[in-house]
Amino acid sequence: MKQIREHGWRKGLRLYLFRAVQRMRVLHYRLLSENTPRAMQGRLKQPALFSGQGEIHIGKSSIGVWPSPFFLNGYAHIEAREPGSCIRIGQGCHINNNAVLIAERNAITIGDNTLIGHSFSAYDSDFHRLEPHLRSSGQHEGKDVVIGTNVFIGANVTVLKGVTIGDNSVIANGSVVNRDVPANVIAGGVPAKVLGPLPA
Repeated sequence: MKQIREHGWRKGLRLYLFRAVQRMRVLHYRLLSENTPRAMQGRLKQPALFSGQGEIHIGKSSIGVWPSPFFLNGYAHIEAREPGSCIRIGQGCHINNNAVLIAERNAITIGDNTLIGHSFSAYDSDFHRLEPHLRSSGQHEGKDVVIGTNVFIGANVTVLKGVTIGDNSVIANGSVVNRDVPANVIAGGVPAKVLGPLPA
């Protein structure tokens, strides 16, 4: 085996088993997936579960990062739930482990060259109304989520329905983004607000 020749038998065997197990995990989740991306140019370094009846498009990007938390025990959940919904990931994106993208009726778009930290989530819907008597009525609304190009999003960030994040902007770790963020700024907090412009 190439790994053993390059690294010695102990480290080489460990690398070989590590890669073999992860490849099996990726394959296992592909077999479990109910949806197949229409365009899949990207590389899955971590398992991804694709589900729903909508469209999923993934450009030449990567999902999963090693070494990083949840690489070995997590997976990405990418769901275009209803017909007409769409998830589109552009070119050159790097999405860290444990991402959750759920487009129920609308669209989630991630622009080219965007970097996203682990445990990121984006939703185009509230999924339930607030009023107790309407909570399971299905009468909730959804709105598109648009993340621009060259955006940098930290770990544990949640982006909610109707949000547009402008090109080049940075979203701080742990933020909940429930309103638009303009281009070329740093934003953070719960809820996220603009903290200032990007450094020159």
